[in-house]
Amino acid sequence: MKSFEWTVVDSDIGPLLLAATEDGLVSVVFHARGAVRERAPEQLAARLGRRAVEDATGSGRLAEPIRRLAEYFAGRRTEFGLPLDWSLTSGFNRQVLRELAETVPYGSIVGYGDLADRVGQPGAAQAVGAAMGSNPLPLVVPCHRVVESDGGLGGFGGGLETKRKLLALEGVLPQPLF
Repeated sequence: MKSFEWTVVDSDIGPLLLAATEDGLVSVVFHARGAVRERAPEQLAARLGRRAVEDATGSGRLAEPIRRLAEYFAGRRTEFGLPLDWSLTSGFNRQVLRELAETVPYGSIVGYGDLADRVGQPGAAQAVGAAMGSNPLPLVVPCHRVVESDGGLGGFGGGLETKRKLLALEGVLPQPLF
């Protein structure tokens, strides 16, 4: 049976569980402590039909994603440029997430409705929101850059405080005072 590697790394937004197959980074999970850390590898194994192998040292398939995430949080990287395994998403969701990854660069934002227009589905803003909520690669596929047309932050699977921190890191929002 094929396997995927996973590990948990600390970041400026809390612990992240990263997983990769031979095709690339397949999953990023926020708040990877306690029960999330315990359940996520098993859930990924079931969804991928693969065996989970912990890479405690981060020296295997995850070495480069770990390095590039550290550079991102240090303000030295604006593009991840990593190979991605899109197998955890399909159809409209994959189309929207790929469009987001390819056309919404660091330091910019896009509205849910605008993203729907870009994929040829005007009026599908709510469906775009659902696609963002199902994003298996948050942060790397930057769903934090998708906001409401009236300027509101919208939702975010990692929590609105995490979304604020990421947008502040990218210069879209002012840095919090404390």
